[in-house]
Amino acid sequence: MQNCEIIDGKLYAAEVLERVKSKIGHLSTVICKTQRATLGLAVILVGTDAASQIYVNNKAKKAKEIGFNSEVYKFPQTATEQEIIECIERLNSDPNVNGILVQLPLPQHINTQKIIDTVNYEKDVDGFSTYNVGLLNSWQDSLEPCTPQGVLILLHEILGTNISGKKAVILGRSRIVGRPMASILIRKGCSVTSLNSNSYNIKDECRTADILISAVGSPSFIKGDWIKKGACVIDVGIVKVNDKLYGDVDFESVRKVAGFLTPVPGGVGPMTVSCLMLNTIKAAYKQYDIKW
Repeated sequence: MQNCEIIDGKLYAAEVLERVKSKIGHLSTVICKTQRATLGLAVILVGTDAASQIYVNNKAKKAKEIGFNSEVYKFPQTATEQEIIECIERLNSDPNVNGILVQLPLPQHINTQKIIDTVNYEKDVDGFSTYNVGLLNSWQDSLEPCTPQGVLILLHEILGTNISGKKAVILGRSRIVGRPMASILIRKGCSVTSLNSNSYNIKDECRTADILISAVGSPSFIKGDWIKKGACVIDVGIVKVNDKLYGDVDFESVRKVAGFLTPVPGGVGPMTVSCLMLNTIKAAYKQYDIKW
């Protein structure tokens, strides 16, 4: 049996949060010398989706724990685009708000991209705005989407900072994970193959991967015979079935072949939250024109 290292996302997320806390302390000291200000994250929640409420509460709680002022702006399911836009515009002009996050998904009557693009790109801590996506894809400094950023940190921790030349296969092409992940890994020098539900020979493609990243939301979809011996497998998918959480990866069969594997839960999820905090403090440094 292959000796597989199970990647502890909670451990690496805690390290990221410690770094963020130290940066909060440093920046708070600097700005308090010149002006009265606080560092803050604003989260916008529309509707009563149970999962979204849990995610928002967890994000707001974590932000307060590490030293951010965190506020949640709640709107009913029937809220209009204009009501949400007016709230975002107020937050854009508030110097005490360094990051703005719009919890997705939004109700169907709301134009999601229009709402996201209303957020000042310098406060767009999800990295989903058209402007930040453009910066990312042109390899300029930007606020990168949190999950791909967290995956990259995990890869650097377990494989080293030089992953250039490795073959990476990504399952899923969403704007939240798949597309930005591909752009980030191409920039890092990886040879990247992006797969989706219409792709041919998915299993064979996966077996060529040094790094396999899956974000399709299909429970236990990827089996052990899909994996190249010793590969690093990052499972981003998470689905609840009969009150139990599953990833895209069939954990028991894959761990017999892979060299590294993230669990679900406890793998990528904690990294996503920690990178949200990292983006917020990065945004604050840039807004105060202080070198990171």
